[in-house]
Amino acid sequence: MSSFLPKSIQTLIEEFSKLPGIGPKSAQRLAMHLLHSPESRVQGLAGAVGDLKKGLQFCNVCWNISEESVCMICANNTRNQAQICVVEEILDVVALERTSEYKGVYHVLHGALSPVDGVGPEQLKIQALIDRVQLANTEMMEVILATNPGLEGETTAMYLTRALKPFSVKVTRIARGLPVGGDLDYADEMTLTKALQGRMEYR
Repeated sequence: MSSFLPKSIQTLIEEFSKLPGIGPKSAQRLAMHLLHSPESRVQGLAGAVGDLKKGLQFCNVCWNISEESVCMICANNTRNQAQICVVEEILDVVALERTSEYKGVYHVLHGALSPVDGVGPEQLKIQALIDRVQLANTEMMEVILATNPGLEGETTAMYLTRALKPFSVKVTRIARGLPVGGDLDYADEMTLTKALQGRMEYR
C-alpha cells in the first residue's frame, strides 16, 4: 500500500480488504468512492455498520437472526411447524424464502462439517436440531436437508441422517437441481423451487 496515503485511508483500505471477496484493488476503489461521496452518505454507512448488531440475536428455536427471542418465521402460526428445512447459513433462508414455495420452518446450522478446517458437530447447531426433533411429534415431522451440494454439505447431510435415525422422522434431501459445489444463496428462484419440489427421502 502506498505510504503517502493518509493513515485514515490506509486503515479503511485494510479493513475493507478483510471482507470476503474484497481484494486490495477493490478495497482501494471502495475507499476512494467513499472519499468522494457526500458526508451524509459516509455517515449513513458508518451508522449502519455501527448499529449492525444492536438489538439482534439468534432465534431460540431455529438459530436464524432475529430481533426477538423467537424469529418471525417460527412465530408464524400459518407456517408448517412439522416441516423443518435444515440449511447451513442465514442467507440460505433468504434464498429459499424468495421462492415463496416453502411454507415450513427452518433450522440454521451456521456452517457445515469440515474436519480439515476443524469444524465438527460441536461447532454447529446440530445438537439443537436433535433436541428440537426429540421434543416434537416426530411421526408427523419431515426434516428437509438443504445443505449445499458440495463435499462438506453432503458430509453434513449424511451425518444428520444418521443422527436422526433413532427418531421416527421422515428425512428428505433437496433434489439435485442445484449444481455440485454451488451455494443456495447464488441459485435462482426457479432452481430452488424445483429442488424443493423434487426432494427425495434421504437414506
